[in-house]
Amino acid sequence: MPDSHQPTFLLASRESALLEAMEPVLNEAGARVVIVLSAQAALHAITAPQPPSLFLLDAKLPDMETGQLLMEARASAGGHRIPIVLLADEVNAQQNAWLAEGLLDDLIPRAADSPHWRLRLDMALRTWRRMREVERLREASALNAQLDNLTGVYNRGTLLSMLFRETDRAQRLKNSLCLLLFDIDDFGHWNSRLGCDVCDDLLCQVVERTTRLLRSYDLLGRAGKDEFLVALPGCDNTNAVLLAERLRADVFSAPFHVAGEAIRLSACFGIASSEGRAPVVVLREAEQALHTAKDAGPESIHYFSNGASIQASPVAFLSPNSGDELLAW
Repeated sequence: MPDSHQPTFLLASRESALLEAMEPVLNEAGARVVIVLSAQAALHAITAPQPPSLFLLDAKLPDMETGQLLMEARASAGGHRIPIVLLADEVNAQQNAWLAEGLLDDLIPRAADSPHWRLRLDMALRTWRRMREVERLREASALNAQLDNLTGVYNRGTLLSMLFRETDRAQRLKNSLCLLLFDIDDFGHWNSRLGCDVCDDLLCQVVERTTRLLRSYDLLGRAGKDEFLVALPGCDNTNAVLLAERLRADVFSAPFHVAGEAIRLSACFGIASSEGRAPVVVLREAEQALHTAKDAGPESIHYFSNGASIQASPVAFLSPNSGDELLAW
């Protein structure tokens, strides 16, 4: 498998003399060289999962309308801005126009000597590296805008946006979709007693434990300061309640260790089923179910229903012989 950090230069030419002259220069630049003999093969390489870092195009490539190929190459590359360098005998007005339009990034005379080629290729390689860094920063920025800064799970806005997509999918495939909302009991007490930094650590541990119990396609987001929302595609209300019971037992029954203390947390859970309705409506029902659960007392689970409701009894606290001197509230 090619090194992902090594640039790949795509050279499209059928002239053996040019290939023999160029390949050592490309190899000296530290690039992996891929040679293709037709315009169609060049387009196929550009649209591959790992496109080249630089496209070197021989203006004498047979059966090629250069302008059309350049436009198709730009369009086919999608979000990847691949530098394109044309190797030509002479510079004409049309090629200058392609440079001005951004279809070309550089022109290198075919008759240039090796040092000149090397200099121009180094410039193209630096351009590729700058563009790659810009793309990386742009992707990181977009991802950070979707995530909660503290816990690394989706923020409320992003999760709501994704719920519209999941609702559409559930309607199309006629699958079930449930929302599970849980809130840590009396978390304000722990903030006052332990401080914000310790409680931030507690929230991160809650997320880590919760993530272990979820499937790869479940969605977990932070809906409030100490409130989290889980979207469960393909999960009916009974299985959602079973998951809530598991979260209550596996996430919250075991003590959390922070600042040299063993902390006992608990949470309440509210569940609502999508049934193809708007995510905002279903989320409101999950919030109502959560409020009902909190009114019932710590560690309660409530499923929203206009008819009979599904509730689960609280689990017992850890026994005194668990080995931890627990701080509990």
